[in-house]
Amino acid sequence: MRKIKPFTNMIFSFIGVLISLLTVLPLLFTVIISFSSEASIARKGYSFIPLEWSADSYRYLMARIDSVGRAFGVSVAVTVMGTVLSLWLIGTMAFTLSRKDFPLRGFYTVLIMIPMFFGGGLVASYVVNTQLFGFKNSFLALVLPQACSSWYIIVMRTYFRDNIPNELIDAARIDGAGVLRIFFEIVIPLGRPILTAVGIFEAFAYWNSWYYAMLYIRPERKELYPLQYLLYSIQKNAEFMATNDNISGAVLKSIPTESFRMAVVVIITLPILLAYPLVRRHIITGMLTGAVKE
Repeated sequence: MRKIKPFTNMIFSFIGVLISLLTVLPLLFTVIISFSSEASIARKGYSFIPLEWSADSYRYLMARIDSVGRAFGVSVAVTVMGTVLSLWLIGTMAFTLSRKDFPLRGFYTVLIMIPMFFGGGLVASYVVNTQLFGFKNSFLALVLPQACSSWYIIVMRTYFRDNIPNELIDAARIDGAGVLRIFFEIVIPLGRPILTAVGIFEAFAYWNSWYYAMLYIRPERKELYPLQYLLYSIQKNAEFMATNDNISGAVLKSIPTESFRMAVVVIITLPILLAYPLVRRHIITGMLTGAVKE
C-alpha cells in the first residue's frame, strides 16, 4: 500500500484533534459552570466566561464533609466487592458455558439470554429483593441486584470458547487438575484481557450507581448511602430550599443550585477520569482481543 500523503495526513490529524476537543468541551464547560456564581448564571446563563467566579458550590459540599466522606467509603466498598463478585459469577458461568462437553450449555445459554430481552419489571424485582431476600436497608442491596450481567456472560463465554484451546483443558484434566484449579491456573491467566475489561466496566457501573440506593435504602439508614445518591439527595434538598417561599432570602443566597448540580457531576466523574489513564490499555486490549477471527 502506498504511504499517506502529508497533506492527507494533516487533514486526518486535524479532524482527530477537532473530535478530541469536542469530546473534552462538555467536561470543561461543566467545570466552568461549577465555579460560576449563582448570580452570574441567573444573569448570563451558562457561559464559558462567567460574570463572576465562585466556589460556593464546593464550600456547600465541604460543609457536609463528614457525610460525604462516609458515603465515599460506602461507594468504594460497594465498587470493590461488587466488581470481585461480578467477575466471579460471570467468569465461572462463562467458562462453564464455553465447554462443549457441558451437556446443558444450550439450555443455560437460552435461560441467560432471556433477561436480555424480557425483564420481570420494577415491582417484581422490588418484591423479590425485599420480601424474599430481605435486602431492604441492607448493604447487600447495593451489590447483589446488579452483580451478574447476561451480556457480559455471553461476551466472556465467546472469548473463552475462541481463545482457550480444548486440548489445554483436556491435558490439565489428564494431569489430575480439578475444575477450580483449571479455572484459576489456566482460564484466568489466558482470559486476563477480557476479565480486566469486564471488571473495569463493572467497576464503573457500580461507582456510578445510585438507583438501588434510592429503591432499597430508607432515610433512617443514611449511613448506607453511596456517594452518588448522597450528592443527589443534597442537590434535591438545595433545589427544594431554593424554591420554597418559606425560606428567608439570606438563606437562599447561601444555597447554590445550578452550580452545585455541575459540581456534583465533577465530583462523581473525577475518580473515573483519574483512573482511566491507568486502565485505558486494558480496556482497549479487552475490546480488541479476539475481535478479528478467521
